[in-house]
Amino acid sequence: MKTCLILIDAQESFRHRPYFTPANLPGYLAAQNALIDGCVARGIPIVRIFHVAGPKTADNAFAVESGHIQPIQGLAPFEATATFTKSRHSALVGTGLDVWLTENGIGKLIISGIRTEQCCETTTRHASDLGWTVDYCLDATLTWDMQHLDGSVLAAADIKARTAAVLTERFARICTVEQALDGAAA
Repeated sequence: MKTCLILIDAQESFRHRPYFTPANLPGYLAAQNALIDGCVARGIPIVRIFHVAGPKTADNAFAVESGHIQPIQGLAPFEATATFTKSRHSALVGTGLDVWLTENGIGKLIISGIRTEQCCETTTRHASDLGWTVDYCLDATLTWDMQHLDGSVLAAADIKARTAAVLTERFARICTVEQALDGAAA
């Protein structure tokens, strides 16, 4: 089954959000770059997704006008097979990605990028519901701490564990970079 890496929202915009902290960034970049390098070496197509939404002003980090719709610093350079821009959580809503995947005979997706529980998880659920086989590469996703309604902190590690629990055996195979690459076919 032909495989494709979907790299979601790995963009500079996040450095300009109030919740951004660099604490987990090095580990994410190491895993993401290993996944990119492995896909390039195996001839697996890589699709880049950028998130663009909100007011078209320079002070909105997710607007083209901000100058932050570009690969996050530290991401390995690569030639994307295709690039899509989305304005919703799922990379499959209104982008044409689903058409591109079908036209290119892609049956399996490797999902990676930023944020674990938002755009990566939503795209995974959507892709599974549309019939794609999905490998969710948890170590090649990134998120940050969030707050519960009571103000207590929900740690990024707990968010990742929860995402893995709700996706596994329902929507995706949760895997490491090595497992994703071992199970991929160019």
